[in-house]
Amino acid sequence: MRVLQIIPAALTAALLSAPAVAQGIADVVNARILPGWRMEDGRHMAAVRLALEPGWKTYWRAPGDAGIPPQIVWSGGGNVRGIEAHWPVPVVFWQNGMRSVGYKGEVVVPIEIASERAGEDIHLDARLDIGVCEDICVPVSLELSGVLPASGAAPNPVIRAALANRPMTADEAGVGRVVCATEPISDGIRVTVSVDMPRHFPEEETVVELADRSVWISEPETRRDGGRLVTAAEMVPPDAKPFAMARSDVRVTVLGGGQAVDIRGCTGS
Repeated sequence: MRVLQIIPAALTAALLSAPAVAQGIADVVNARILPGWRMEDGRHMAAVRLALEPGWKTYWRAPGDAGIPPQIVWSGGGNVRGIEAHWPVPVVFWQNGMRSVGYKGEVVVPIEIASERAGEDIHLDARLDIGVCEDICVPVSLELSGVLPASGAAPNPVIRAALANRPMTADEAGVGRVVCATEPISDGIRVTVSVDMPRHFPEEETVVELADRSVWISEPETRRDGGRLVTAAEMVPPDAKPFAMARSDVRVTVLGGGQAVDIRGCTGS
């Protein structure tokens, strides 16, 4: 297993001169691939483990305006047909009136890999670009590689625990109708999502996402209307013009009390 942290020289110099950073950036975060095990259906369950120094945090797949979105680029390797990440339930952070969504301490992100050739080892090579923050936020690029054995490995309890720490599905949370209403704004559209669902958490935060990650999405405005959760956000594409949105691509995550609900897709009426 090889872990190499790559930090541009200019960035390293800036960090070492910043009073908020007491140690070298290489000491702030450690990343590695947990090899995992081959499942009965032929797919492989592995994970990326990030360990952060006390006081530091990193970000969820949709980090909010105050966060840095993580990116995993799977480059090279062998016997890989497809990869899906299973993000554990994140935490909402507030600082200086701005919201971000992510993790502190340690996070294990399970990755499910479909192989091209069943019964053979899988070789992974990846670059992980993340943001880590304490009083300042710093972009970090990490190179990861590992061999995932085709047989002989038992299920890893650490990965299993991360898989168990997943958002509830819409069915599990008793979600009924999910309706999206859109209206044009000068540089995009405003989307209002109405979700029929019981209240699961005393305080509810929402994150609204689109499949197209190039579209900027504002922090949602969320309220309760009895048994209906209503959340609204502005969406601005790269050309800053109103656009047609595929309602099936809308994803709303409701967060609260260390739990979450994952709601995918909506209808027009």
